[in-house]
Amino acid sequence: MSGHGIVIIGGGHGGSQAAATLRAEGYDGRVTLVSAEVEVPYQRPPLSKAFLKDPTHALLPLRPQSFYEKQNIDLRLLTEARAIDLAAGEVRLDDGSALPFDGLVLATGARPRIPPIAGASLDGVLPLRTAEDARRIRDRLHGATDVVVVGGGFIGLEIAGTARLLGKNVTVLEALDRLMARLVTPEISQHFLDLHRGWGSSIRLATPVGRILGDRGWATGVETAGGERIDADLVILGIGAVPNTGLAEAAGLAVDNGVVVDRTMAASDPRVFAIGDVANFEHWQLGRRIRLESVQNAVDQGRNAALALVGRPQPFHEVPWFWSDQGDVKLQMAGLAFDATRSVRRGRPEDGSFSVFHYAGERLVAVDSVNRAADHMLGRRLIAAGVSPPAEVVADLSADLKSLVPRTAAPSH
Repeated sequence: MSGHGIVIIGGGHGGSQAAATLRAEGYDGRVTLVSAEVEVPYQRPPLSKAFLKDPTHALLPLRPQSFYEKQNIDLRLLTEARAIDLAAGEVRLDDGSALPFDGLVLATGARPRIPPIAGASLDGVLPLRTAEDARRIRDRLHGATDVVVVGGGFIGLEIAGTARLLGKNVTVLEALDRLMARLVTPEISQHFLDLHRGWGSSIRLATPVGRILGDRGWATGVETAGGERIDADLVILGIGAVPNTGLAEAAGLAVDNGVVVDRTMAASDPRVFAIGDVANFEHWQLGRRIRLESVQNAVDQGRNAALALVGRPQPFHEVPWFWSDQGDVKLQMAGLAFDATRSVRRGRPEDGSFSVFHYAGERLVAVDSVNRAADHMLGRRLIAAGVSPPAEVVADLSADLKSLVPRTAAPSH
């Protein structure tokens, strides 16, 4: 290396982890972490729950400001990367300066998907991605009466659950025929549909939005594609995210629904790595390319990219896991159920605590758990170890599944 150091673009979970891992692994060169936000990198999951519910709830930093200072990590807040010049080996910043690099980590994340419908830019129509977004929603939410959430995915349902806890009238409009369809199976979708309706929310499935209604620039309601009008003084957009690939694409890196990376997270230029929401990688479990949006994935890939940058590359081989807190219910998922051919339930939904084990043929590929944290942790260990308990053993609550896990197996970080 020439001594220019490593530049990390993006101050989320993955970027912060990459910087921390570089130092933990003994890298003593220059490390610069560029973040367009004003805050020291912070925990993002609470933004749709505790942060919205309580006006006094403060952001939770991933690491204190002093960590970056002690580790000699140059944290550049309120700084935007405008271009990557691969030929010159530098990142150009919004203040006109440039950062030369030997290695570059793209942790640019994703941005909320904004539907191409009339009224999406009205005041009172808000997405959620950053702390600033969350502050805007929180300021409006506490004074709102009627809240319409567009999208029945994790973010939309978490905000819907929070709004109901605050006593708001909540309507969720989901264009597909079930909730959280991208990541959970129909049984889990139905369980959460029943929960949200039981909490008093109106959930409309197979109901795309036609336009957002307004008066003098302010959102006043939503009109469905079928012509039904629903009053709203706050509209939340939660219909997914788009990877922030602009810098990579302009630089000439391979991009296809994210920055295309190899198994070590290296992009088409070997000096550049992409991690987290912006990375398109081949997943060991599925045997095909995917892009995952989760805190765990960003953190683990940040660690993986850092190891490669210090000369210890290794294939990314972590069991993906996710979680979603909706109302007072915790949903936890381990593995990926995309290729599942059958499912086995452990516990009873009517008891409010159960898991669904998903198999592709005889192979365990995923475990979804509702208020059953032990099953979640066990599922991560079983999948990591390649152990697939027989279906009849899973269904038997008296069976000790823990005894099936090899002692050397451990859940991913």
